[in-house]
Amino acid sequence: MTNQVGSATTGGSVADPGSGAAAMSRGAGAAGARATGAGGEEVVPFVSQVPGTPVSFPSFHGRTVSWVAVSLIMVAFLAGGLALVFSVWPVFWAAVGVAVIGGLLAAGTNLFDDWY
Repeated sequence: MTNQVGSATTGGSVADPGSGAAAMSRGAGAAGARATGAGGEEVVPFVSQVPGTPVSFPSFHGRTVSWVAVSLIMVAFLAGGLALVFSVWPVFWAAVGVAVIGGLLAAGTNLFDDWY
């Protein structure tokens, strides 16, 4: 009951991060780059989650053909909606056709498999 507040409350893990396979996978160079605390515990650097803090995120997902299919469908819905408002029926039916073509393109190229 004497050591109730440990490194796990400040971003460390509950198990000793310096033991086992985790230490072997880091290698000697990475293990030397981290500091140790007063009790010999490994200090994990704090990553700020404050808005405006620069962090790197992965780039956009998806293939170009998927973006083309989604763009076709969006343009078709915009044109179809405007055609409904202004009662231009040939443009509406053309937009329906473009939306169907975009949907077939999306289904044919497995659009939903792009999320990884």
